[in-house]
Amino acid sequence: MTYSISEVAKELNLTVYALRYYDKEGLMPFVERSPSGTRLFKDSDIEALKIIQCLKSTGMPIKEIKGFIEWCSEGDSTLQQRYDLFLERKATVEAQLEELNKTMELINHKCNYYMTALDAGTEDIHKNNKIGNF
Repeated sequence: MTYSISEVAKELNLTVYALRYYDKEGLMPFVERSPSGTRLFKDSDIEALKIIQCLKSTGMPIKEIKGFIEWCSEGDSTLQQRYDLFLERKATVEAQLEELNKTMELINHKCNYYMTALDAGTEDIHKNNKIGNF
């Protein structure tokens, strides 16, 4: 079964423009085309695009994602490079999560601060609070 570019865009919550951009940047050499040039996406192409989206969401530049795609096409000789790339991406995401957790702690603190002040009807309840009433 094949899918149109608009069906794939909808499935992946992307725009058709984004998919065309990925293709132009060489991220989709695996996608076949009909004789008239229409892209014909298979289930395996959608799975590959999910990996591309995953790498992109970690902040990886398109150029590096393209390198990963090239490694995939080279086969087993690049298994170590691909593994190392995902280890590096894992470390990047762990650092992002740590930062987000710190941000969430502060947000939770301020939610509690304001809830307590609302319940008391005043911020004076927090006079000794070091963060203050920002």
